Amino acid sequence: VQLVESGGGLAQPGGSLRLACTASGFTFSVYAMGWFRQAPGKEREFVAVVSWSGGSTYYADSVKGRFTISRDNAKNTLYLQMNSLKPEDTALYYCAKDGAPVRVGTKKLSEFDYWGQGIQVTVSS
Repeated sequence: VQLVESGGGLAQPGGSLRLACTASGFTFSVYAMGWFRQAPGKEREFVAVVSWSGGSTYYADSVKGRFTISRDNAKNTLYLQMNSLKPEDTALYYCAKDGAPVRVGTKKLSEFDYWGQGIQVTVSS
């Protein structure tokens, strides 16, 4: 299993970034996928999750209305569109694979069995 994030970088407050996570080594289309983040000195936290089919999504309150998680099962790719970025969104962002197939998804870190290497997102003027 391999998960590779891309699309991070520097954005100004109020700006946008789009993260992508390219998956390989498993049947991407039958697993829920999630995004998590970790800021310096803080624990890793849930950001968003999408069900195996893409029909259900769930967000942390801190990003609801600003971030959108989606997936393209034909391309084995997970996305996170981040709009109206705030300095407090600065963190290392990780994509993760659910530990069991055909689930709606969960915010519990322990339910995810494979993680990407992480990609930095910095929001600053």
